[in-house]
Amino acid sequence: MRQLTFLFFIGIIISFSSCRTDFSTLPSTGKLGFSKDTVYLDTVFSSISSRTYTLKVYNHSKSDINIPSIKLAQGLNSKYRMTVDGMQGNQGKSFENVTLLAKDSLYIFIETTEKSSDANPTDFLYTDQIQFDSGANLQKVELVTLIKDAILLYPKRFNDGTTETLPIGDQKIYGFKLNQNDPVNGNELHFTKHKEYVIYGYAAVPSGKTAIFDAGARVHFHANSGIIVADNASINVNGTASTTTNLENEVIFDGDRIEPDFAEIPGQWSAIWLTDGSTNNSFNHLTIKNATIGMLIQNNDGSTVQIKNTQIYNCTNYGILAQTAKIIGENIAINNTGIASLACNYGGDYSFTHCTFNNNWNSSTQVAVSINNYFIGAVPEVKNLTAATFNNCIIYGSYSNEMILDKKAGAQFEYKFNNCLLKLDYTSNQINSNPLYQFNTDSSHYNAIILNKDPKFLNNNLNKLNIDINSAAFAKGNSSYIIPFDIIGNSRTTPPDLGAYQNMPFPKK
Repeated sequence: MRQLTFLFFIGIIISFSSCRTDFSTLPSTGKLGFSKDTVYLDTVFSSISSRTYTLKVYNHSKSDINIPSIKLAQGLNSKYRMTVDGMQGNQGKSFENVTLLAKDSLYIFIETTEKSSDANPTDFLYTDQIQFDSGANLQKVELVTLIKDAILLYPKRFNDGTTETLPIGDQKIYGFKLNQNDPVNGNELHFTKHKEYVIYGYAAVPSGKTAIFDAGARVHFHANSGIIVADNASINVNGTASTTTNLENEVIFDGDRIEPDFAEIPGQWSAIWLTDGSTNNSFNHLTIKNATIGMLIQNNDGSTVQIKNTQIYNCTNYGILAQTAKIIGENIAINNTGIASLACNYGGDYSFTHCTFNNNWNSSTQVAVSINNYFIGAVPEVKNLTAATFNNCIIYGSYSNEMILDKKAGAQFEYKFNNCLLKLDYTSNQINSNPLYQFNTDSSHYNAIILNKDPKFLNNNLNKLNIDINSAAFAKGNSSYIIPFDIIGNSRTTPPDLGAYQNMPFPKK
């Protein structure tokens, strides 16, 4: 009998609880609180979805309330969409009778996908508002998005539902060939500064053609996207020195998430890939950010890749990965890479002058520079490293050993470091007993080396590898190797500083 009585009371309690919101909520009185009165959804490209933004709504009263409606002012025509505490509502545009308990809050998640034609033509802003309740109790939160018009480049979709692909060896990847006479975009091989570009998938330069990037061009890559240059094709990046911090004349390759939260996130896109027979490639005043591999250079036709005044930052694997390549590099700055800032593997011919290879990645396995003459599993397994010459360079980073020289017998391994600042743990047996690292006695491979001295970069965490007169790299260069202007166009003095940057006073804090 006691058990039956207990179950009876439990049933009453459950019944009362399940009906409580039906009888005890009060109508909203227009006194909701908000985490912000305007939600800025940062900047998006036309037709590309934004990330998700959050608005928090508070009930500061002591009563449970019912909000009769939460809706977008433009209703079903709005380009914004919402979820309210996980509910989808009417197509993400409106919600009715939303309960908010006393002293509690709810979350609204907001996204948008807009076209440039949706924006105000004078300021490129698209706006709407979230409206809570109506009449005298109406409260509003504004929504604002800046829309950038861009040229979108992507694989064709065919009538059978398949999409265009590119053959890579025995595989096919999501990609397309740039069209010199595209009916919509015109000459897709000529990238200008007049509009920004967004690339989906791998954009391939056709055989015998050259992709040209004018000074000031801005190219954004979607996830798993990049550029492929092969089969007698070329790429020429023709940036010039800028006069302001806006880098107005620099060519910039970056991801397509242009909100501030994504500005320094590595691995947002794939790579610039120079492969199988590419020829006469050149890069000048280029910035590459947030890729998996900044430049992958392999199996080209033996012509020299010219890389000048180029910055590469925040790559999950490599800044430059070269395999049996031929590179002349001047004024290159690379930082923050998961494996190596510069890797010269499987032989090749390399010359780098006034370059700064730093690695500030948070890993004990990363290095700034890695050089070898083999590739395990390849036929042949070793190839000649005919030259790896570094003049007036800085090789540094957050780990104790920032350079690896790895030689296998059976092929050449020629290297030379002239007037360079290097960071290595010379106290370890792995370094001081290795004949490849005899800095003090091996004059055929090392000349005027500065070992383990701090270059005192302006802020390596922010990829600012500038130096001032307090740097160990100040005035330690050899004038025989001088490049007259540094990476940002400043004149070098003699004797020159090491690295890509001429010393300048740091900004006062």
